[in-house]
Amino acid sequence: MTALTHFPLFPFLSYSLLLLALLTTSRLLLMLWKRKRVATLDNALKILGYGLRFDVISICYLWMLPALLLILLPQTAWLNNAIVYFTGGWFFISTILIVFMEISTPAFIDQFDTRPNRLFFEYLETPVEVIKTSVMEYPWHFVVAAIVLGLLGYFLAGFHETIYANVTPLVWWLRLLLLPLLFLLLVMGARSSFDHRPANASNAAFSNDQLLNKLGLNSTFTLLDAAASLRNEETDNRAYGQMAPEKMVAVVRDNMLIDKKRFVEDPLSTWHQQLATAKKKKPPNLVIILEESLGAGFSGKLGGVGVTPELDKLAQQGMWFSNLYAIGTRSARGIEAVVSGFPPSPSRSVLKLGLAQQHFPTIASILKQQDYDTQFIYGGESHFDNMAGFFLANGFDRVTDEGDFSNPSFRGTWGVSDEDLFDRVHQEMDAAGDKPQFILAFTSSNHSPFQFPDGKFELHDKQKATVNNAVKYADYALGQFFAKAREKAWWDNTYFLVVADHDTRVFGASLVPVNKFHIPALILGPDIEAQEYDRLASQIDLAPTVLSLMGISSSHPMIGHDVTQLPADFAGRAMMQYEDNHAWMQGNDVVVHVPEKEPKQFVYRDRELEEATLQDELCEVAKAHALWPMFAYRQKKYLSQ
Repeated sequence: MTALTHFPLFPFLSYSLLLLALLTTSRLLLMLWKRKRVATLDNALKILGYGLRFDVISICYLWMLPALLLILLPQTAWLNNAIVYFTGGWFFISTILIVFMEISTPAFIDQFDTRPNRLFFEYLETPVEVIKTSVMEYPWHFVVAAIVLGLLGYFLAGFHETIYANVTPLVWWLRLLLLPLLFLLLVMGARSSFDHRPANASNAAFSNDQLLNKLGLNSTFTLLDAAASLRNEETDNRAYGQMAPEKMVAVVRDNMLIDKKRFVEDPLSTWHQQLATAKKKKPPNLVIILEESLGAGFSGKLGGVGVTPELDKLAQQGMWFSNLYAIGTRSARGIEAVVSGFPPSPSRSVLKLGLAQQHFPTIASILKQQDYDTQFIYGGESHFDNMAGFFLANGFDRVTDEGDFSNPSFRGTWGVSDEDLFDRVHQEMDAAGDKPQFILAFTSSNHSPFQFPDGKFELHDKQKATVNNAVKYADYALGQFFAKAREKAWWDNTYFLVVADHDTRVFGASLVPVNKFHIPALILGPDIEAQEYDRLASQIDLAPTVLSLMGISSSHPMIGHDVTQLPADFAGRAMMQYEDNHAWMQGNDVVVHVPEKEPKQFVYRDRELEEATLQDELCEVAKAHALWPMFAYRQKKYLSQ
């Protein structure tokens, strides 16, 4: 023990153990406070396990610099003293602040049912009002906070002096030897993952109760995570100019092409009653197959290279969308459009935005009101893009991902094969009984580095690991899925939506490469006649359309069209987000808004944009739809009524 107290990292290790104890104590007290909700879990220890993991992540991020400085502690007296004072102050002050955040947490949970998030920053804009209100509502909280922080400060003063008392610098060559090793360990601890991406808050999402998921984090982590995302959330509509909210929403409502009597009274809301086209005696099942990176350029039926023969055959058996466009270039964008009907914005996808982590409408939440069983099945890691966290908080009962496949036939870098994924869908549907089902299945085989099982089909390219071959395998798996599904008892009462999340690599010299947003989509069902829908359409139109075909009337804020009820003379429209550029496409006319610049208008002809004269009326419609998403998000106009 004596030798350890001389080691330069002894202060870092001592403060780390102390902080882990303090954060664990805080978490246990919160669990005790919310014990009725904790009791609903099969294994409440998961909260403590996730808590330890994210506490270590926080320590590695927050204390990386002082740890590295300590290992470099030199023999030179004045520099030695400078590092001691600097690192000691860092540990002391940050420990106080971290504990302060934990003390602040119960009041925040009491108000918002979650740990401190971006709202914590928003309330700092009105500190006087907030402090006054807090003192009135939680007077004893301030007393307890003052006492606890005072005692902690007193304790840390003695603790700090003790752990620094015997620290001795290492010889120079040992310092240089240990520095890269320590840096590597701290980086690994901060990432807390050997996967493609570092651990994030969604890794702790294991419950339908959002608060229980947040208990597995710590409030410093959630606050800093919110701060990191503020730059994206605050990517502001003003980049495209300004428009009065009343006018903006009125333009968006007019473009929805529904009876004004169906809207709620709030003139700034798009919430409305959608009336279904069909009527059903028995609630039908719904299976949505979201295909990874399946652009129109792969489909022979859409003029592509022809590596989707199975999908092309299926296209002749249902409602085939031959002129449909994705809203973005990432999976999260496709998910938000297909599942939530939310249009594109210059901010991050709502899957990651704080205000969308509860009460955000989805197909799942709508069908839950009709007593559906709802689940998400993915062959990869469900915490990617915060999918698990978003889904569990917004209507999905269960999430199945790579870790839940015990004996997959093939496992690649991005997860189990599409065949394994579809086998799981079959298992879930077979076991469902009479309760109506909604399954969102997200494929992953068509993702670089393009890994899939051998011997399933004739390769398109000689070299195996190519995008064309991966798409052809994904198409093969899709064909196998439907061949098996036709033999099932649930086939005659199930609707299927097959759609891409986005195209593969999106690029082009245009402000918005419109041709790379073109994707296939298909709706199959017991009474869906073979037809081609060739009018312009968007991913956000799919949710209202499929709900209507299923006979599900509902209330929601989705601005997409039910294409079964559009006027015959309506040419259609689509919207696309490419980096910070927003495109509004109406017929063949395209208006592009670029931040801090005047909008430009084009004609889309032969897969290219040709510049044209700007039409003021069309520009106004485009601008309203570019501004509306973040207005609706920030003003909570999209959240459940």
